[in-house]
Amino acid sequence: MEESLGESLVLHVDPRQLIRSTDWRGYSHGLRPASSAFIWDGEWDQRRGDLRFGSRYRFISDLDQHRDDLARTERFGQYMTSLHSGRPWSSHQQGVLLDSKERILMYLRVYLGFLDHMAASGFDASRGKDELGVAVNREGRLLKINRGLHRLAMAQRLGLPSVPVSVKAVHREWWQKTVGDAKGQRALETVRNALQDCVPESQRGALDPMEWPDQFEWPSRFSSKLW
Repeated sequence: MEESLGESLVLHVDPRQLIRSTDWRGYSHGLRPASSAFIWDGEWDQRRGDLRFGSRYRFISDLDQHRDDLARTERFGQYMTSLHSGRPWSSHQQGVLLDSKERILMYLRVYLGFLDHMAASGFDASRGKDELGVAVNREGRLLKINRGLHRLAMAQRLGLPSVPVSVKAVHREWWQKTVGDAKGQRALETVRNALQDCVPESQRGALDPMEWPDQFEWPSRFSSKLW
């Protein structure tokens, strides 16, 4: 599907509008759609998280606010607690072991460096391991899926005007409403055109696993203490 639809799967959105994500908490693994499939069935799109209150945005904002003393950040405290308990935080995927205060601070500085680079140079899609993946829900609006969440949080913190996102899946109901009886290349062309009208979802889902606060205020655009 990616080969057939090509660049039409890449959309450009205001990162501060891309606030709703899929939320798999309490959702049976057996009901989750296969990551390799492009058309997803089920109620996954009705279970939404709010990225404004998620751990990634909180982490990036905390780093920015305490950039002059990273030992004051929430994440530093968590890593130090793990260190003192004899179970230092590690990531096999990243090849990281935070087994000293110095390594913890170095790790946090790396993320702060990513934020500062983005502030100075804009969003560079080639720097991340994963694209900023999204899925189209049954109403034809975009939900963030679990790829590139830290980089999205940085773009949101900075207030970048636009970031590229890649459509990785669509809800079957949207596909059927969009395509109708069309087949083959005609169906693909219909989907290709319809994707350009897809915008980020702003509303809560009917099956959200938790309540989200009603009030939120973004910082001024490019308000990072770097500037």
